[in-house]
Amino acid sequence: MGKRSILALLFVALSITSGGALLTACQGDSNPTPTPTAASAPAAPTAEATPSTAETQTSDETQSATENAPAETNLEQSTAEQTSTEAQGSEATAEPGGPITLRFVGDGTEARFLIDEVLMGQPKTVVGVTTMVEGEITVDPANPASVQVGEIRIDARDLTTDDNRRNNRLRNDILKSNQDAYRYIIFRPTSIEGLPAAVNVGDTFNFQVIGDLTILDTTLPVTFDMSATVVDANTVRGSGSATIRYADFGIRIPSVPFVAGVSDEVRLEIDFTARR
Repeated sequence: MGKRSILALLFVALSITSGGALLTACQGDSNPTPTPTAASAPAAPTAEATPSTAETQTSDETQSATENAPAETNLEQSTAEQTSTEAQGSEATAEPGGPITLRFVGDGTEARFLIDEVLMGQPKTVVGVTTMVEGEITVDPANPASVQVGEIRIDARDLTTDDNRRNNRLRNDILKSNQDAYRYIIFRPTSIEGLPAAVNVGDTFNFQVIGDLTILDTTLPVTFDMSATVVDANTVRGSGSATIRYADFGIRIPSVPFVAGVSDEVRLEIDFTARR
């Protein structure tokens, strides 16, 4: 075959090839999304496919909550058991009973003095009263004999009789309680005698309290005869009395009209209610 024939065949072949490519390109413009073949299409997910991130997180949280719940319950139980054990240990080491302190209260507490005189030819007992009394008692129910009575302070400025003129003489001349230095009559117990070995609620018992009594500038030993009743575990009610010569304490009672005479002795009394 000559050169012209060969060149003609090549020209025809190129024309056919270019036309096929052009036709393919035109078809691609009318359908831009080619249909995937079986080899290139992604496989459909099966039952064994890997779970999504949200599903994995939810599963992890559920598992974590399930694992942590028993731990928290065990922790609460452990704490409760520890608290119970500590409480039991505290109760085991605490001493039962023990000393308790009872303080005088205004309701049921009163201090008095009583002195006899002859007024306008008639015998009369003068009574001076105050409820302003301070004091306390420390007792051990298991050992009543170890009771301790604290200092007792009586506000002499508040002592009141049935006559205002006598009250003024008491505060200005006799007890001089209007002066701060002499306002209080003070009794400081030093010993107690006659206490019972055992005391129960409702029991009444008698005993003596020995101590130092201070009036004005003088302090002397005085013994009070006492009686007390255990009302309940927190309350003791009692009374006591002593007789003194007021002249021994430097007390002078001036002469006044219509008073023919005054006894040399004065009786001191106290009623008290002491509560825990």
